[in-house]
Amino acid sequence: MASLLIVDDELSMRQFLTHLFQRDGHSIRVAENGRKAMAMLREQSADVIISDVKMPDMGGIDLLRAARDLQPDVEVIMMTAFANEQTAHEAFLLGAFDFVHKPFDNNLLKEKVARALQKISIVHEKQALQVENDALIKGQRARGNLGNIVGRSDRMQSVYQMIETVAQVQSTVLITGESGTGKELVARAIHDLSPRAQKPFVEINCGAFTETLLESELFGYMKGSFTGATANRKGLFEAAEQGTIFLDEIGEMSSAMQVKLLRVLQERKVRPVGAHGEIEVNTRVIAATNRDLSAMVKDGNFREDLFYRVSVIPMELPPLRERGSDIAELAEHFIGKYCAQTGRSIAISAPAMRLLESYSWPGNVRELEHTIERAVALERTDLIQPERLPDQITNYNPTRISSELQLPDEGMNLTAHLDQLEKTYVLEALKRTDGNQTNAADLLKMSVRSLRHLLDKHGIRGLTAQMRDERRTGDVVPRRRTGDPYPRRRAEDFDDQGEDSGQAASAGERS
Repeated sequence: MASLLIVDDELSMRQFLTHLFQRDGHSIRVAENGRKAMAMLREQSADVIISDVKMPDMGGIDLLRAARDLQPDVEVIMMTAFANEQTAHEAFLLGAFDFVHKPFDNNLLKEKVARALQKISIVHEKQALQVENDALIKGQRARGNLGNIVGRSDRMQSVYQMIETVAQVQSTVLITGESGTGKELVARAIHDLSPRAQKPFVEINCGAFTETLLESELFGYMKGSFTGATANRKGLFEAAEQGTIFLDEIGEMSSAMQVKLLRVLQERKVRPVGAHGEIEVNTRVIAATNRDLSAMVKDGNFREDLFYRVSVIPMELPPLRERGSDIAELAEHFIGKYCAQTGRSIAISAPAMRLLESYSWPGNVRELEHTIERAVALERTDLIQPERLPDQITNYNPTRISSELQLPDEGMNLTAHLDQLEKTYVLEALKRTDGNQTNAADLLKMSVRSLRHLLDKHGIRGLTAQMRDERRTGDVVPRRRTGDPYPRRRAEDFDDQGEDSGQAASAGERS
């Protein structure tokens, strides 16, 4: 049963419509003009208003405008014997549900009312689902989790609130934070809480592909566009149509790919490799990086215009060391996860938990998860003991580490000192790997592209070629081309461009 308000200045029409709709069980109220109808609406809302257009003392168009202002969800069906296109157009602009001409077919009018009520029902269902969803989210946050994200610290509550807020808009999001802080989980949570939740969530690590392969993955390709392209293939932007694409490690993207991505974000169109035309895409973009993109912009390694495009809404995730109160809850969460996989029931001892809570966790939540997975796999009792934890955790002593670092009385230039440390470690990694950038990057736990950025930053990229051309033999290194030995040269013997600084032996001394 619905509540109908019938408004017409003719008594016979009000009586007829009352009889017509009362037989269907609806609650009927009538008014002879718009002013009296508005007085009734202020006392009690209505589901549908059926109103004549021409009436004395506030006509149907004015009633429509006032009723929608007072009750935005009311549906209004207009009736008139003097229809004209301008009046109908104005009524629809003001939000009228439909229009009928007098004299009208009774079944047609009843069908229009039924469709109006169906629309109201759908809206109410959506509102009820939203209320239920909001309550569910609120309950998850109170329990210290949202999706697969765990933690009830103040820092995480702020993250949850941000996720809920940005999920309801379509703007591009840039998630920053150290490796292992859960950037992918946050991206998934944003998608799952958004209106796009029923559409695809597609992810790609931009640092895991060469420039050519990344272009093919993102934009697709046409048959015959390159060797091995035996059929047309959709790119990930198309695969995520009406959904979300997550561009992880966007800071590793080459300059050429940055230009192409910028155009997609601007035009919302992609051009598959080998195609002549473009394809429109409706895909939300969420990007993530553990690098400082603003610093990369200043250094000329990331496009400024692309930076502003992808960071419309920036989100920074806190490292685990800044939310230590979440460690115990995270540990219990991961214990439950890996116990469920093995069908075991294991808890963690108090001494082991104290070690977890005192550790600095440079690898963040990912390192904690791997630590718990290892402990569950190795533990043969029902209680995880300290011995099942890695040595770096059981031997961790922040007091001893800090005491080894001495700050000079006169102070120091911290930025310059850290740059020098960074350069020293890069040179040591290159030395150990004979200039092999891939192996050096593995030693430094970074991508090859990140290592190359550091080589350019410190002006030492030329050293890698030199090191690769040298074969170590004790203290003497034979030159490959000539075979004549000369004393080993150290990294300090080169300036920032990798050129000989003059400290190496002259050709005459070598001979």
